[in-house]
Amino acid sequence: MKILHLMLSCFYIDGYNYQENVLPRMNKEDGHSVRIIASTETYIDNQNLGYVAPRTYQNEDGIEVTRLPYRGGLPHAVMRKLRAYPGVYPHIEAFAPDVILFHGVPAYELLTVARYKKNHPSVKLYVDSHEDHHNSGTNALSKWVLHRGFYRSVITKVLPSIDKILYISEETKDFLIENYDIPSGMMEFYPLGGVIADESEVERRRQARRGELGLDGEDILFLHSGKLDPIKRTEALLEAFTAVDDARFRLVLIGTIGDEIRDKLDPMIQRDPRITFLGWKTSSELQEYLCACDLYVQPGGQSATMQNAMCASAPVMIFPHKSHKPYLDGNGFFVEGVEDMRRSFQEISREPGLLAPMRRRSRELAQDLLDYRKLAARLYR
Repeated sequence: MKILHLMLSCFYIDGYNYQENVLPRMNKEDGHSVRIIASTETYIDNQNLGYVAPRTYQNEDGIEVTRLPYRGGLPHAVMRKLRAYPGVYPHIEAFAPDVILFHGVPAYELLTVARYKKNHPSVKLYVDSHEDHHNSGTNALSKWVLHRGFYRSVITKVLPSIDKILYISEETKDFLIENYDIPSGMMEFYPLGGVIADESEVERRRQARRGELGLDGEDILFLHSGKLDPIKRTEALLEAFTAVDDARFRLVLIGTIGDEIRDKLDPMIQRDPRITFLGWKTSSELQEYLCACDLYVQPGGQSATMQNAMCASAPVMIFPHKSHKPYLDGNGFFVEGVEDMRRSFQEISREPGLLAPMRRRSRELAQDLLDYRKLAARLYR
């Protein structure tokens, strides 16, 4: 089977463990022929979006990636929103896919893909959506002109050509209905997932990283990661953590600290020797630290690292976003603010043994909901 992934509504970052990286990798490991057509937008320094040159190359998984620039004719800022590219149809036609997964609903190039589907009706066309009110349509121009104007006109026109629209969360489903008027019957839940290693490999990674950090069996490791900015609520996390005086507690921070909160976070980190900032780590390194931790803490915005943490058998402490509800069932804590976090840390301090059953429950939930191998197989139906 030939499977084509189109990242023309979003950025694509080589070497990460995002859905856009892992699903093609799973498709290839399952024996299929896979290609990627992507925009030139990517992370250039693991923190800020930028652009690479248009070209075709093999990615870290040996999958051919073609980077296309935006079309000309209008200012770059406009074309970046319209998401129109030259030569998409010939690239699709040259590969002749059996399955197309178009990542992201808001894009002009859905018109091109729908034209290909019309000419090749046996092709399965899936469109996934990551848009919700946290990350899209956050101002009047974006909401009314782009999403409820331009993008809605495109998706309405191509909807008869699409086999399924795959939404990653309940808030994404709400966004699709409210902004594009997508019928519920067209949609299917398709969460961001992770790769589930066998238990012996999880334990090997866990012991290696805990040894590196100088932890013994009694120590309790909390992990928080990502671009640490106000949305992540890292400052609130540090306030809650430092309020609980337990010498067994360790908190590791991985990622980058945003300039807007650096002056606040640096002194808090320096004051408590139980807190370690490790800086940016590769996706494979981060996965090993997720295996090592006893609780992954994500009290702010949403991130696929939470799903990866569950796939590493880690309990989670997360904000009760509507989209987080399927992921917490006996495997962690919902927290809305500093006091909730402080109470959860105190509960763990009094009864650290509660983390072991939470760890088993996270793995069960991950196997049921988040296994990328199962998610990839759903594209082969």
